[in-house]
Amino acid sequence: MSMRVVNPGEIPTKDLHQFIVGAIAPRPIAFVSTIDENGIPNIAPYSFFNAFSSNPPVLVFSSNRTVAGNNTKDTLHNVQLNQEVVVNVVNYEIVRQMTIASVSYPPEVSEFDKSGLTPVESDLVKPYRIKESPVHFECKVKEIITLGEHGGAGHLVICDVLRLHIDENVLDGERINPHKLDLVGRLGRANYVRASGDAIFSVYQSVMDLALGFDKLPKSIQESSFLTGNEIAQLAGQYVLPTTEEIQAVKESNSHIKDVLNNLETEPQKCVEELHKYAKQLLAKEEAKTAFDVLMLADEIG
Repeated sequence: MSMRVVNPGEIPTKDLHQFIVGAIAPRPIAFVSTIDENGIPNIAPYSFFNAFSSNPPVLVFSSNRTVAGNNTKDTLHNVQLNQEVVVNVVNYEIVRQMTIASVSYPPEVSEFDKSGLTPVESDLVKPYRIKESPVHFECKVKEIITLGEHGGAGHLVICDVLRLHIDENVLDGERINPHKLDLVGRLGRANYVRASGDAIFSVYQSVMDLALGFDKLPKSIQESSFLTGNEIAQLAGQYVLPTTEEIQAVKESNSHIKDVLNNLETEPQKCVEELHKYAKQLLAKEEAKTAFDVLMLADEIG
């Protein structure tokens, strides 16, 4: 693998920016609603954004200076003015309206009007919520941290969440269903990703129970020429090695393995390879326990 080395300060900021946002992705989008001293509402999307605490609930987004003109945005002016925001999430249904709101309109222009989105009064803060967004966070700005004075420098806006509003249609009981929420994430340049459908997959790994880890696996599994690191990790994520009885049971009950072992005396190495290939198929079907048994059988043969 050939790696390009990039030293900040040695390339133009616009190029460094694209390397950063291209590599650190997808990023959630904060569709931030604020209001100015004349009562004019503003909405703008920010993908330098995330949740950083649940107790207390804290969201943080960064309003960066423009790279080209080193200008700050209306959002920053407004949060400095009244210390209140509403952070709305962006789902697929409003992604193009969001991009219209990202245009640098003059301060006297409301992006609600330009984007066709609907302002809804908040309960605890002055900025409006976006009706079409499925989740709104009413927030009080706790702190603004300036990271620099040059183009591209961020201003971290640290927000205490006062109240959430969640569309009942995206809930399954007390949990949000990601397919119903249908969020959009930001990549580099003009690229986005839709977080629903086949793009979503589950990986469960207990953080409390101690998994075996790669170092506890036999070398024949660690160094398998048929398995990827991701596939081996499915085995390393197990908690105990298969027992002799479990290995024997899969050997005696699995018809495919019986067929493979018919050639054991004449082609032992080929049998081992076929067992590794079969384990790979099992791992693709999330049958890690059986795959582990098969690979331990291969280790015994090898």
